[in-house]
Amino acid sequence: MRHGIVLFTSDRGITPAAAAKAAEENGFSTFYVPEHTHIPVRREAAHPGTGDATLPDDRYTRTLDPWVSLATAAEATSRIRLATAVALPVESDPITLAKTIATLDHLSGGRVTVGAGFGWNTDELADHGVPAGRRRTALREYVEAMRALWTEEQASYSGEFVSFGPSWAWPKPVQRHIPLMIGAGGGPKTFAWISAHADGWMTTPIERDIVAKASALHAAWAEAGRPGRPEISVLAAARPSPEDLAAWEEAGVTEVIWGLPDKPADDVAAFLARHARRLGL
Repeated sequence: MRHGIVLFTSDRGITPAAAAKAAEENGFSTFYVPEHTHIPVRREAAHPGTGDATLPDDRYTRTLDPWVSLATAAEATSRIRLATAVALPVESDPITLAKTIATLDHLSGGRVTVGAGFGWNTDELADHGVPAGRRRTALREYVEAMRALWTEEQASYSGEFVSFGPSWAWPKPVQRHIPLMIGAGGGPKTFAWISAHADGWMTTPIERDIVAKASALHAAWAEAGRPGRPEISVLAAARPSPEDLAAWEEAGVTEVIWGLPDKPADDVAAFLARHARRLGL
């Protein structure tokens, strides 16, 4: 079971490049950053953690662009994977986003993983023209269209939210298949979507019953006729016990993602060193 690091980026504290470099030096496998383009002041959407319009952290309003952040991290590192936890692809133009991700994979030597969400903040999605009830369809089309641009000599796509005629688009990613993880609450609808369109599941920070839900995802994966097993990444919001970690690994969890404190660079580097020692990395 691997161990990754997520930095809730903002315009203060440690930079993504410095955090990724320290994470790599301390043996962590993946460096993650989140995405919110903006937070509407007046919202009907409740935050899944607070249950109302209250935000649990002001960094939601200060989040850096994920792809620019990961580009700086790519330049500062050589081995660690570069990922999002989570990005919101439907809030970007799909053709432009496909170019951005392919370029990042090209320049990083094939280290990109896309962690994507459907979007809890439906008011934010609405500002991008995405109806709340169609956000899963929109994400599916974005994924299919981007994969066409990444893999086909002349790519085209026709859907409800994405449509373009035969087109050339380079660079192609270094990876033949850029992994796609879906960060969402674990349930039958999410697991069916993952089994049909993605490579694995990323838990929410408030997820419970990880072992049971991992089993449910494996069952949905097998029912969909997918070979192998899905990737499962657990966002460790509270500090799990060694027994929790052992149970998760036995259940098929492939990575645990640990959050960084919102502190200056020296403090974060010291935290990473201590945490790596605790984990035996």
